Amino acid sequence: MAVLTDILIVIISILITAKGASWLVDSSIRIAKKLGISELVIGLTIVAAGTSAPEFGVTLLAAFRGMGDISVGNIVGSNVFNLGFILGGTAIIRNLSTNRKVVIRDGGFLLVGTLILTFFLWDLSLSMKEGSVLLIMLIVYLGHLFWNKEPIEHESEQDTVYNWYDPLLLILGLAMVIISSHFLVDSASDLAELAGISQWVIGATIVAAGTSAPELATSVVAAIKGNHGISVGNLLGSDIFNMYGVLSTAAIMRELPVDIEARSNMILLILMVILVIVFMRTNWRVSRMEGVFLIILGLSRWVYSFL
Repeated sequence: MAVLTDILIVIISILITAKGASWLVDSSIRIAKKLGISELVIGLTIVAAGTSAPEFGVTLLAAFRGMGDISVGNIVGSNVFNLGFILGGTAIIRNLSTNRKVVIRDGGFLLVGTLILTFFLWDLSLSMKEGSVLLIMLIVYLGHLFWNKEPIEHESEQDTVYNWYDPLLLILGLAMVIISSHFLVDSASDLAELAGISQWVIGATIVAAGTSAPELATSVVAAIKGNHGISVGNLLGSDIFNMYGVLSTAAIMRELPVDIEARSNMILLILMVILVIVFMRTNWRVSRMEGVFLIILGLSRWVYSFL
């Protein structure tokens, strides 16, 4: 009976997350146009921070309880899931346009952070000082984004007239994806534990997939609506927030010890980030075939983790 309840909660949570993501995307676009900020920057900041909220809650809670494998594994797994399953799946729905800034500035910043995090985790722990370095880098990056405004994109034909209730809609959309993701993570974790899976694997697969539900819903909805800036920006920005913001905060709060599996997972993440950058650079887009390849790579990583 408990298993059926968890399955039902997972299904309902996904539906609520999808609806909240739709409101989140629409209101974010209109607010961006109202403030004269590009959709890409909104996707890299406001939307990315909002969809990273589940990772933030799970990672901090796990760190507080001394569960370093769940804490770090959730972030590493979420980033792999975002770049593999979500970016790949979104590209299959519609080819995703990119540009030089996305590839060099945002993709490059993500790659640098991944390399630094790998170096920090090689001794199987993430210390307070190391977390502080990552957080400072995030602050500098965000300052650069808002200081250097970009031209507003005109890639969507939908109505982008600002409404007075858009900020409320944005907050409500965020609340829906955050709250529903919380229930999704709890139920998914319960189902995983019944199978006798290790903490690192649970954190890097099941919990990571659950906390990535907002990114999945938001990016897919944005891609369907033709808002590539929100879609690509949300995924890159979410990975950046996860690594530089969420994990750094958890490490500052408490040193995070991890399993030796972290090393192989970080190497895989580096390869995946490099591959995504190469795909975004070729013809300045991520094609459907490249999306299929990313999904296969992400799926292979899951099979490897469980085996």
